[in-house]
Amino acid sequence: MSFMDHLEDLRWLLIRSTIAIIVMACVAWHFDDFVFTTVIFGPKDPNFVTYEFFCKVARFFGEEGSCATEFSFTIQSTEVGGQFDFYMWTCIWAGFIGAFPYILWEVWKFIRPALYDKERKSARSFILVSSLLFFTGVLFGYFIIIPLSVNFFGTFSASNIIENRFSIASYTSMIKTSALVSGLVFELPIIIYFLSRLGLVTPEFLRKYRKVSIIVILIIAAIVTPPDVSAQIIVSIPILVLYEVSILISAIVVKNKKKRDERISTGV
Repeated sequence: MSFMDHLEDLRWLLIRSTIAIIVMACVAWHFDDFVFTTVIFGPKDPNFVTYEFFCKVARFFGEEGSCATEFSFTIQSTEVGGQFDFYMWTCIWAGFIGAFPYILWEVWKFIRPALYDKERKSARSFILVSSLLFFTGVLFGYFIIIPLSVNFFGTFSASNIIENRFSIASYTSMIKTSALVSGLVFELPIIIYFLSRLGLVTPEFLRKYRKVSIIVILIIAAIVTPPDVSAQIIVSIPILVLYEVSILISAIVVKNKKKRDERISTGV
């Protein structure tokens, strides 16, 4: 294929992916009560499942005061079109999350010509694993990172004179960023797989810079979580596990690549 043919394929990839996002956004619009009341504003409720779980853990260790009882903050719209923008963009981002497996399928079709026949046959596994990692990351961000952030910032007060009144844009930005960033971070094994296939990353490189990676992971955890050490540790652990899994995946890819090159060189 020529360069222009590749650009044409990329154009249609973007068009079909956009249509899929719009379709899933319409689905989110149809179930707007669930999306907004249950999902978006769920972490604002002290009875949210994560708070109840942490409360049980705190009680087990004799820390009753760690249970969330109420959040003394309100969410308000301070702009004329604030609620409309909030409604539309929430549906669009929900559409992106819902259409993610299809977008992966489109990306796979785009890169498939550059792969070997054996690798092309693993399309279903690629879509399944990538989607599973992404949705796991989104759920981790929603049920862990977001409640930790809401609990910290919703109860923090520099002075009794100051009232916490968060704008709807600020609140939804935290929800969206925490969920999507977590979903993309959990794609680390897939990214390492393709980088290893291209020869840009090796298991030796990942092991050599493991300490540097740990520092980077801790920095990422500090950015996406409130300034609380326990929260940063909770977020860092699964990312560290993903990094170690990525090293294993890179080692397998490099090993298989060497075997394939040996077969080609010997003509077997």
